[in-house]
Amino acid sequence: MKTLCRQIQLDGAPVIEMRAGGYYAIIAPTVGSNVARLKDCKNKIEILRYHKEKPIQKLTASPEVYGLPTLYFGNRLNHGVLRASDATYQWPTNEKLLQNHIHGFLHKRNHTVVETSVEGDKAIAKTQYIYDEKDLFFEYYPVKFQADYEFILDENGLHYNFTLTNLSDKQMPYSVCNHSAFKAPFMKKGLGKKIRIQIPAVERCVINERCIPTGEFKSLSTYDEQYVKGTKLVDKVVVDNDIYRVQTGELDGKPFYGAIMTDIVSGKRICYEVDEAYKFFIIWNDRGRKGYYCPEPMTAMIDAPNLDMPADVTGYIELAPGESKTIGQHIFTN
Repeated sequence: MKTLCRQIQLDGAPVIEMRAGGYYAIIAPTVGSNVARLKDCKNKIEILRYHKEKPIQKLTASPEVYGLPTLYFGNRLNHGVLRASDATYQWPTNEKLLQNHIHGFLHKRNHTVVETSVEGDKAIAKTQYIYDEKDLFFEYYPVKFQADYEFILDENGLHYNFTLTNLSDKQMPYSVCNHSAFKAPFMKKGLGKKIRIQIPAVERCVINERCIPTGEFKSLSTYDEQYVKGTKLVDKVVVDNDIYRVQTGELDGKPFYGAIMTDIVSGKRICYEVDEAYKFFIIWNDRGRKGYYCPEPMTAMIDAPNLDMPADVTGYIELAPGESKTIGQHIFTN
């Protein structure tokens, strides 16, 4: 396979096509720099949920449940309130049933392509979004920032770095989540019910009927231990917002921080390694009947800035004016 990184048209929209090391990826800058497709061509593993007939139309209509979207602000805010250390912001309650704000806005914006290049056997793409007064959301959240995305594809899979920089004179609340939508089944002739997931959970975060944390953590039950043992089924059953604080686990005898998905028939695995800044995982599968599931790494708890809990527990931080923070992820198969 020839290594390449180029801009092409797909389903009526410009995308970045990447090939390297036996992997294939599509980045959709017009839909929040979503990793719209990621495939292991050698093993015929379709890693992420991707609609082959109308990929960009489907992604644009539902950007949280296809590919790998990066969410800022991560997950839910109780009644849309965001309490920073120097201000309180009221975001719209776009989750009408539960009266929360959910998922933010960054994953829906049209981003700028900064670079598409090839360096040896690596395909490299970079995109960017500047958030300022020109964004319609600025009336709710007047905090200027810059978001930078770097994607590197090689024989070791996809390496993804995400950087936020505070361009304002205010404190910038920081909570990032990836609503990663993995395909079930991921093998060409596989079965979704044969996929198992492993996540190194430490304790369960308790949420109320509106999906807001109560502040309580529970020791792992027999159900929760399935994640730790790697025996948890994620398709054809309902998985509804299982939230855990996580720690470093193990992959083939070596330290590994993230989630491992296994097809128990073929033994093939998708490994989703994330930066240790992602202190929590939430697992959800849209009632388990739509051919995908979402193990979502979060840097902070749901509604973290509003919780009456220490920051070292919730994971919530703020970026000072001019400050940047970069976090990374790595997806590969074996």
